[in-house]
Amino acid sequence: MLSKSLLLSLRVLSPFFLHLLLSVSSLHAEAFNDYQDVGSSVGSMVKRDERTSLVETEYGRISAARISDGTQRPYYLEFITLEPNSLFLPALLRADMILYVHTGSGRLTWADEDDIRRLNIRRGDVYRLQPGSVFYMESDLQQEREKLRIYAIFSNTEEDSFEPAIGAYTSISDLILGFDKKVLQSSFKVPEDVIEELLNATRPLAMVHALPKKEKSFWELEARLLKSFVGGRAGLQAMNGKTKKTKTYNILDADPDFHNCNGWSLTVDRKDWRLLKGSNIGIFMVNLTKGSMMGPHWNPMATEIAIVLRGQGMVRVVCPSTARKSDCKNMRFRVEEGDVFAVPRFHPMAQMSFNNDSFVFMGFTTTTKKNYPQFLAGKRSAIQALDRQILAVSFNVSNTTIDQLLAQQAESVILDCTSCAEEEEIIMEEEIKREREEEEARKREEEESRKREEEEAREREEEEARKREEEEARKREEEEEARKREEEEEARKREEEEARRREEEEERREREEEKERPEEERERRERQEEEEEEEREARERQPEKERRQQKEEKRKREKAAEREQEEARRQEEERQRGGERQEEEEPFRKGGEEEKEPFRREKGGRGEEVKEGGNGKTRVLTNLLKLKLKL
Repeated sequence: MLSKSLLLSLRVLSPFFLHLLLSVSSLHAEAFNDYQDVGSSVGSMVKRDERTSLVETEYGRISAARISDGTQRPYYLEFITLEPNSLFLPALLRADMILYVHTGSGRLTWADEDDIRRLNIRRGDVYRLQPGSVFYMESDLQQEREKLRIYAIFSNTEEDSFEPAIGAYTSISDLILGFDKKVLQSSFKVPEDVIEELLNATRPLAMVHALPKKEKSFWELEARLLKSFVGGRAGLQAMNGKTKKTKTYNILDADPDFHNCNGWSLTVDRKDWRLLKGSNIGIFMVNLTKGSMMGPHWNPMATEIAIVLRGQGMVRVVCPSTARKSDCKNMRFRVEEGDVFAVPRFHPMAQMSFNNDSFVFMGFTTTTKKNYPQFLAGKRSAIQALDRQILAVSFNVSNTTIDQLLAQQAESVILDCTSCAEEEEIIMEEEIKREREEEEARKREEEESRKREEEEAREREEEEARKREEEEARKREEEEEARKREEEEEARKREEEEARRREEEEERREREEEKERPEEERERRERQEEEEEEEREARERQPEKERRQQKEEKRKREKAAEREQEEARRQEEERQRGGERQEEEEPFRKGGEEEKEPFRREKGGRGEEVKEGGNGKTRVLTNLLKLKLKL
């Protein structure tokens, strides 16, 4: 439910001013829609051109990056640039925000639960805004026309977390225009056409041209109105025009913690600046002259998230030896102005400038407690207090070597290191080249492995296809053989059936003939049956083909024997008829003839010798003997 101070302020304002208020507050809407795209550049280093662009207009730009130390959730940073005489429109802050002014000057105005505050900001200033504040920023129109550049980090802890996908700050218009028309009209007590115009208006972007100085009271009145969203006694103070001025902390005006001819360094924690109390973010800055190095050291309490302000340099990060290689590895990388890099807690590091340029970077630490970086070399080295003999055993060297190692260097923090950055860059390029070659070799191996796998898969498919074809051919052959066996079995059964029928028919015929044949014929038939039985047994012991051939030959012989028997009967009948005729003619031929010459007659296609006065029965037996000999 809207606060009473907000309703009171809305009644005082005209409908026109309400429309203008919601319009300018809605300018952030399109920028917030781009938060969900931030994240493609998560890593231990983010180059300047790898930032995600959120807003870009003729009055300014906003880009963002997420960077991870490999152990915690990614840290979210924004880079805000305002052209001279431009305005960053009011927004409701959703997370703890630490900002640093890199260039330019202007004003930061915000409202919190206690009051409305205005702060003149300039290069080197740092400030903290807490969640729930409503803020906006203006850039000055200087004679040099220098842009106002602000670097900001947003805290993301268990006590104060936010989702970068929905933004670290949000538009006031989204809070209001999400309600239905009837609810808005009843809440603000304005005509319906005002609400209609608000709902149908096109939302501009988050940065516009600043208003003329004579209309400054308008923005003061807007700040008071936005303060009504915060609530508390400050709302009424804002309506009465009461605001408080506050002081900022300028890191460039502070005395460095360390300084020598090679550069200086400075850290800011809650003891140095009371506004950091309750925050989990600290601030630091390092300025290295040409050919210098921030000595090897590690942070026992915090992760460093640094932004390069000027120049370029090399950063070396050493992975603890107990860490798994898959999770941690030694790194060296080159950074330039605008790049962001992170070094995790407990990881030894060293930052080096090139011989031809200085190297300036500032950043944020993930704690406001006193960090006390631990240096490895010089009189301030953490290992100076350790027993020399134990150190010698640790390095597996002599005590003399350890004494020489610890006695030479007096400085610890910022050291002279001529050409160190150049040598690191050469090693880095060699590593990159080697890694590229290894990657190419790995890709070639993967490609060859892929080709081998494809070839093996193709061969397996061909082998399986060949096996399938062979199996199908074997099945077809088996089916064909089975079909042939079935046909042969059927043919054999038919032949056996036919043979059985023939045998039965022959037996039947033989039984009928036996009734008419003489005793000798029956004996012959019995002998023939015995022979046939022997032949049948022999045939059963022979292959099927031979048995069929023998059956066929037997059948032919039987037919030939039947024809001969028939012919012999016919001839016997004719001879018997001829004998009867002779007996009838006997009386007429007895004229004294006693002998006649033998003669030959052709009968049935073969010659037979017949003697007159011979017996017909003798001739029949003679023919049967000839038939048996043939069989």
